[in-house]
Amino acid sequence: MANSPASATPEASCDVSVVLPCLNEEETVAGCVEKALGWFEREGIDGEVVVVDNGSTDRSREEALRAGARVIEESRRGYGVAHLRGFAESRGEIIVMADADDTYDLVNLTPLVEPVRNGYDMAIGNRMRGMEPGAMTWSHRTIGTPAISFLLRLFTGSSVGDSQCGLRAFSRDAYERMELRSSGMELASEMILKAFRRDMKVAEVPTTYAVRKGETKLNTFRDGWRHLRFLLLYTPHYLFLVPGLILMLLGILSLGITLVASGGVSVGTLTWQPVFAGGVLVVVGTNALVIGSATHLFAVSRGIIPEDWLTRVLRKYAQLEPVLGLAGLVFLAGIGLDAVIFYEWVTESDLGVSTAGLAAVAQTSVIVGANLALGGFLIALMDVE
Repeated sequence: MANSPASATPEASCDVSVVLPCLNEEETVAGCVEKALGWFEREGIDGEVVVVDNGSTDRSREEALRAGARVIEESRRGYGVAHLRGFAESRGEIIVMADADDTYDLVNLTPLVEPVRNGYDMAIGNRMRGMEPGAMTWSHRTIGTPAISFLLRLFTGSSVGDSQCGLRAFSRDAYERMELRSSGMELASEMILKAFRRDMKVAEVPTTYAVRKGETKLNTFRDGWRHLRFLLLYTPHYLFLVPGLILMLLGILSLGITLVASGGVSVGTLTWQPVFAGGVLVVVGTNALVIGSATHLFAVSRGIIPEDWLTRVLRKYAQLEPVLGLAGLVFLAGIGLDAVIFYEWVTESDLGVSTAGLAAVAQTSVIVGANLALGGFLIALMDVE
């Protein structure tokens, strides 16, 4: 991820800046610039078009200059990098982001900008009902975009239906508050995630989407993974804490079954022995909870996610000393159970529970106790300001 150059933003000196990243778009960039400039003229807007040349090897730069754009060179490749450079160099109180491939109609940007003028922090286009046939592949239209939009709704409460639309308008204040960092296509998801986590007002505006002229820069699997990777890294609850809690509960249930069913559980003609699965699930679940807690506090301390009820709980109960105390109790409980098993073996007595199950609980307790002790230091380290 690239650091956001928000601190380099010049003093705003116009009403609207239209930012267009450009990589070998000589066929369309001039037309996009002219459409945006024409909109400025018709509406009496003091505006500028900023084209960010992202390493073009054709005449894109010359075409953009000829059409009247301010061209900025950005040698570092990436959709996000180019946009962030353009945002930082722009001078408008309202920033409009679009593409230079003529897929978005820049003739009339009033419906997109109007919500921002009326108090919204950001307005996002929705292409789903205004899309030309063939403008987007079937997989992106029915799987990719809806899946990412669903995850954003799940993780942030977003109501945006087309989370990957690249036509957006936002205020300069919103840009600075979002502290954008993504270098690739995942910038689109980062904007929505941070906007909703910072309680910004977001509007969605119907827009059109035309068939692209020229070669697409989008890579389905690479860019899809970058979106998923970003969302998981910025949502430790769903990456660590929820799976960890589920695994731990399943592990405890499996160990309980092991204690009362020494012969295993019959599944048709097969017999399942949960003695091994139970311990593994508890240990993995515990580690996920520890890593998730540390990651959550680290993300909060770095401003990646806002403080919430979980932050308060962790800072109150997951201090190093209480965690070390709990770790010691769990570890000693495991040693104690090992002593019970040894006593049963020496005296040849029967305690009425599965010895294998008791041994699994004992060893799991020892491992979990040791991991909790190490995890306590990790959690404390991650919460250092």
